[in-house]
Amino acid sequence: MVENRAMPGFQLLGKRFMKFILGLKIGMSQIFDEDGKHIPVTLIEAGPCEVTQLKTKEKDDYESVQIGFLKLKDKKVKKSQKGKPFRYLREFKADISEYKKGQKIDVSLFEDVKLVKVSGFSKGKGFAGGVKRWGFRGQPKTRGAKGSLRSIGSVGGSMPPRVIKGKKMPGRMGFERTTVKNLEVAKIDKKNNVLMVKGAVPGRKGTLLEIRTK
Repeated sequence: MVENRAMPGFQLLGKRFMKFILGLKIGMSQIFDEDGKHIPVTLIEAGPCEVTQLKTKEKDDYESVQIGFLKLKDKKVKKSQKGKPFRYLREFKADISEYKKGQKIDVSLFEDVKLVKVSGFSKGKGFAGGVKRWGFRGQPKTRGAKGSLRSIGSVGGSMPPRVIKGKKMPGRMGFERTTVKNLEVAKIDKKNNVLMVKGAVPGRKGTLLEIRTK
């Protein structure tokens, strides 16, 4: 089940105990089970992350845990990043009593987890026409349509005499926040901080991913 969101940023989930971590997409590979059957997996460099802030109802009107991923070198820290020298910061709405500031989160947290959902931005594909973006069949190949096979055709109407708002049109395709649910955790490599999930996840190599339990 795939859920698309064009709105950038991170997603806050309802308050409940859950496990979460940030990671980078390495690429796809395959492993073999005990019966010798191959399993297509996506390799994710998951963590280690650090709890940088705990937001409380008294101060922030809601509870959440902020974690940082990929620590920056001192020379690369900007003024706005002082005190939180991480390349990526994300929040997860969770029970803050389970966490404390400075706590380390690594891939071993998902050792007993069977299913996860992964969020990230899909591959950007630039400007695309209606055939590629929406699956339109295009114009017929005969009866004077030569040279306009992939055009979308008429888009307006006689009443009302305008293009209806929200109509499927050519435009920018991809680079939308996408969440893939119910991905099976295939294997965990604690030594190299690698999480392997069965199937594909959003984005290209190097895409930031949010991995969390249901």
